[in-house]
Amino acid sequence: MLVSVQTKRGEAFAHGRRTPLVRNLGLADYAGTYEAMRRFTAERGVATPDELWVLEHPSVYTAGIAARVAHFPRTSGIPLVRADRGGQITYHGPGQLIVYTLVDLERRGLTVRGMVALIEQSVIDVLVERGLAAERKSGAPGVYVAGAKIAALGLRVRRGSCYHGVALNVDMDLAPFSDIDPCGYPGLAVTQTSAHGIDGDARELGEALASRICELLDSR
Repeated sequence: MLVSVQTKRGEAFAHGRRTPLVRNLGLADYAGTYEAMRRFTAERGVATPDELWVLEHPSVYTAGIAARVAHFPRTSGIPLVRADRGGQITYHGPGQLIVYTLVDLERRGLTVRGMVALIEQSVIDVLVERGLAAERKSGAPGVYVAGAKIAALGLRVRRGSCYHGVALNVDMDLAPFSDIDPCGYPGLAVTQTSAHGIDGDARELGEALASRICELLDSR
């Protein structure tokens, strides 16, 4: 339990929870979850514990603040939602693992770039532990396997705290990606863990990924 609210963000760790609280939300509507993230971030205080939300979304395209219409769906009837995260357009659907990272960056001494690198490393670690070689690409945030994108990420920072997070393709219908330019890259190949022999559904891999993100955050 938090016993006091400190005037300095770093001091709040001494009186509250340092390890993020992990919430498993199951299959959750995108628009409602998006508004909940924005509300959480707007209302949090200096001692509010960080949270990781582990979930899946029904089929939806989401477009970041820099997204260009040229990359949008050409024929699909799947809904599209504009969001305030970074990045271009991507697709979410059942069988894709989402971890939203509601983290006070200022309190943890993290830059946005540092948080992006931490999330990417967490995904890489989880995949490598399961025998799948994964890597970053310079200038193209996310995680790749043999040149195909397996995880996309985008963040928004407000009042020193971030929200949105990472989407890892696990065992889903990849066809909707072919109707867009994923992440703004025409012809970008996408892949998923099930195509590389990794056992585990989105919930199981979500637990592993959230745990690894917590470990890296707490090691700072």
